[in-house]
Amino acid sequence: MTVGKQSDAANETTSGTTTEPGPCSLVEPFEQIGSKWRLVVLNDLLEGEKRFNVLKRSTGASSRTLSRVLDDLEEMGFVTRRLEEDAPVATYYSLTDKGESLAPMFASIEEWAMEWLDADD
Repeated sequence: MTVGKQSDAANETTSGTTTEPGPCSLVEPFEQIGSKWRLVVLNDLLEGEKRFNVLKRSTGASSRTLSRVLDDLEEMGFVTRRLEEDAPVATYYSLTDKGESLAPMFASIEEWAMEWLDADD
């Protein structure tokens, strides 16, 4: 994989505005998914669809943080929300195809971390 300057198409943001080319094509993708809570939620949803409260317990995020992160991920097209209106009302979240496409990246980073981020160092 060659990492270099971004193409003009890569410089268009989700709002449709164009940004200046960055020195590295990895900056924008990491800005979209790179926050601690976004990574935690995306990784957790790789296991499949989950209710909000299940995600809250499994990630350790506060309700406010989780709600904000899920809204952001939904807006960017990584997550989809499904409302179950039967009693009790429940909101379910799952990855879109775009979100699921991150699975190999998570696996590669986990493999790299197991090899290089030894706690004994």
